[in-house]
Amino acid sequence: MIITPLFIVFLVIVFALVWLFTNTIDNRKWLTFLVSLVLTPVVYFYIFYPFINIFVSYHHEKYFNAKAWEAKPALRYEMSGSIINDSLFIGKTKTEVQQQLGTSEWYSWDDNIKANSPEMWNYNLGFKPGALNDMQECLELVFKNEKVATVKQYQLEQSFE
Repeated sequence: MIITPLFIVFLVIVFALVWLFTNTIDNRKWLTFLVSLVLTPVVYFYIFYPFINIFVSYHHEKYFNAKAWEAKPALRYEMSGSIINDSLFIGKTKTEVQQQLGTSEWYSWDDNIKANSPEMWNYNLGFKPGALNDMQECLELVFKNEKVATVKQYQLEQSFE
């Protein structure tokens, strides 16, 4: 476990809340302090921390890896930051992109031609973890002159039946 300032602040907050709760049970300060000291880690790791993880959208970031991209499509969102921030595919040809990412899963709609354009490739990145997340992450690569001009990430709302 890594001890960070945020961890210490959260631990102090949980200790204060447990202290206030145990004070309502017994007025002996030494006993409430001892019970609070023992219960704080339990309350933190079994109540507070899981509750925070349900509602905070945090996920691991990984560098792009073509083998991991192919092997675990549901975890591609972890590599999307690396792809976009490092401009990994800007200027690459369709063949180079296809070697790294595979064939595109679908083409985007282009209003200019009123059809799905083969110059706009899309890939499913999966769902970011979270209890209330129903948005599918997607990656779009737009080609101009047979080379990637822009890369963007967007979300599609999914309905589960």
